[in-house]
Amino acid sequence: RTPPAAGGAHNAAMLYCFKSKAAADVIMMADSAEAVLRLMGRDPAPQGILEAAALPGYIQQLEAGVAEDEAQFQRQVEEAQAAGEPPPRRHGVTLRQRAWPLRDLMQRSLKYNADVVWGV
Repeated sequence: RTPPAAGGAHNAAMLYCFKSKAAADVIMMADSAEAVLRLMGRDPAPQGILEAAALPGYIQQLEAGVAEDEAQFQRQVEEAQAAGEPPPRRHGVTLRQRAWPLRDLMQRSLKYNADVVWGV
């Protein structure tokens, strides 16, 4: 693993490690973690906390973002079929696959009233 760049500059090899007393750590590549944080209305940062009291809202935002991503893809499939074209295929890892481990960590943390932190 490459160490983070000096001065807090974004480094493509940077990892986010989300931690909670309620479950095992969730490790994500920076681009995936930052996209998920933005989806939940959070600004990506080297350190942060998702307080237990706010977890229901974050979980809801994350689930809504994943549902919208899947609905958008389904619309693309339907449009292609209506035009007589082959349906598009998903390439790589879906948003659901990237986001669900963090969602599970947040749900477990909520059950035990534990915060989720990263970068500490």
